[in-house]
Amino acid sequence: MDFKSHLETAWHLTLKYIVSLLLITLVMGVVSFLSLGILAPVTMAGYMQSILMMVRSGREPKIQDLFSEMRLFLPLLAFGIVVAIASMIGFSILFLPGIVIVCGVTFVCLYMMPLMTDRNFGLIDAVKESFRIVTGDGLMDHVIVAILFMGISAIGSSVFVGWLFTQPLATVFLMRVYEEKVAGNAPTPPATQPPFPPEGPDKTRDNSEDEITLKYKM
Repeated sequence: MDFKSHLETAWHLTLKYIVSLLLITLVMGVVSFLSLGILAPVTMAGYMQSILMMVRSGREPKIQDLFSEMRLFLPLLAFGIVVAIASMIGFSILFLPGIVIVCGVTFVCLYMMPLMTDRNFGLIDAVKESFRIVTGDGLMDHVIVAILFMGISAIGSSVFVGWLFTQPLATVFLMRVYEEKVAGNAPTPPATQPPFPPEGPDKTRDNSEDEITLKYKM
């Protein structure tokens, strides 16, 4: 995988759509804060799908995109609660288990949300498919992708203003990889069987007609 190319393209796309990306990221953060995190998973799903459309077709992100995946509200909320509880248990035991749980879930579910929004996978199927992808061919590539995604996101997380820029940059990078590794390798529909060639004239019938004509002339 050409990480340099993906990072450079993500950088250029982030600068190209910087105003829209800053605005949609700010609104997502405010909505998540005001809803006490309840709307965080579903708005993140809309956020990722909006950026995927930007990467794929150059469509400018819009604020209303954040709420375009409300059909996924309940499954994503339930998933978020389970992950939060598991992380709290891990951190309550020791700091390291909590870190392992967070990093493990991030890696296994690296492509879960775009699979749900882009290819309409259910929650369980999306987790299974994401796990199959990251643990299949190119395992180390996906490990590096996860490290870069979490690292770029974490760089700006200590400062809110920095997060407004690093979060879209990290997401654009991840969606670029998704396009190459997942969406670009989607199975193609089976080829249709070509129609049978038209049958020629009935030679048996022609021979019979010739015999009748010959007898009549005789």
